[in-house]
Parts: sequence; C-alpha cells; structure tokens
Amino acid sequence: MKTAIVYYSKHHGNTKKLLDAIAAENEVTLIDVTEQPSADLSGYDRIGFASGIYYNSFAKQLLTYAQDCLPAKKDVFYLFTHGAPKGVFLTAIRKIAEQKQCREIGSYHCLGFDTFGPFKLVGGIAKGHPTEEEINEAVAFYQKL
Repeated sequence: MKTAIVYYSKHHGNTKKLLDAIAAENEVTLIDVTEQPSADLSGYDRIGFASGIYYNSFAKQLLTYAQDCLPAKKDVFYLFTHGAPKGVFLTAIRKIAEQKQCREIGSYHCLGFDTFGPFKLVGGIAKGHPTEEEINEAVAFYQKL
C-alpha cells in the first residue's frame, strides 16, 4: 500500500522525530508542506497528516494544503505532538477530511517540547518529549495501520 505523510514540523522538530523513525523502518514518502506546497497525492492509497499543535490545531500551512490538495475518498491518519496535555486538536483537519469523504484509519499523539507563546517565559513545557518510548510507539502505530 503506497503511503505519504504530509507534515509541518518547525519549532523543535518533535513531529519530524516521529516521522524519521517511521520512515527508517517503512516504505513511506514524507512531504514537508513548506518545501512541497502543492505535491500531488493522487497516487497514494493512504495519506497521513502530521503536525505540531499551534493554538489547539494543526499548523495553518498543513490545513491549507489538505484543503487544496487532499484527493477525495482516501484513507487518512493523523500524527501529532503537543505541549498542552489536553485539547481538541483534530477538529479542523478532520473537518477537511470529512468534506472530502475520506476515511479516518487512526491517530497517534504524544507530548512534544513546547516553547510557543507564553511557555517560552517558563522555559517550555513537556521537556524531553517525545521520548524514545513515544517514538517507538509512533512506529508501532504506523505498522498496525
């Protein structure tokens, strides 16, 4: 099954750590939306979206890409890292996928070091994340899809 994971991972590279581990053990195409803002996804059977969380949502760049480039009726999954322990992080990306009649096949998330906004004043939160265990869990999640 041909799989692409479209991602945005900039501040600390937390999400990219998960994706690099997945790509090291599996045949998957990683697409950075900042470098390939209009990559064609039509040839992929499964499409993952991966991002750090910004203001309780995936990165705007990733959401715009999904709105513009996600083909209809694909299997989709989500991976994300976040500093805050709780939130409704998938609402916007799920809405886009639902509008395109895509089928959600799973999601994985874990903590990620976060110095965004006010967290910078206290030296950040979720220091040391993602851990090696969390990275391994992301790989296991992907392999079970």
